Amino acid sequence: MPKVFYVQPDGVEKVVEGVVGDSVMQTAVRNGVAGIVGQCGGVLSCATCHVFLAPDEMDNFPAPSEDEDEMLDCAATDREDTSRLSCQLTLCDGVDAHVRIPDEQL
Repeated sequence: MPKVFYVQPDGVEKVVEGVVGDSVMQTAVRNGVAGIVGQCGGVLSCATCHVFLAPDEMDNFPAPSEDEDEMLDCAATDREDTSRLSCQLTLCDGVDAHVRIPDEQL
């Protein structure tokens, strides 16, 4: 099972076992991870699941779609090179994800 490592702005990390095929956002919401709301339910119409993906894990996931790229411009926090919407990060077998949650989402 893949694991998701959620790092809060204060450095506290929460590790959650995910389910292959679920998104990083679904996993967070199901497990009460603070800072990931997923208001739209994962349909790319909000940016309340914005995260910063570990730089060395960018190639583990498909590149952002044009819609995701545009939605990241609406995030509460300025985007970085590793900004992603966690609803678009689908968990795969044998691939863990390390994400940092922006403090503006808390």
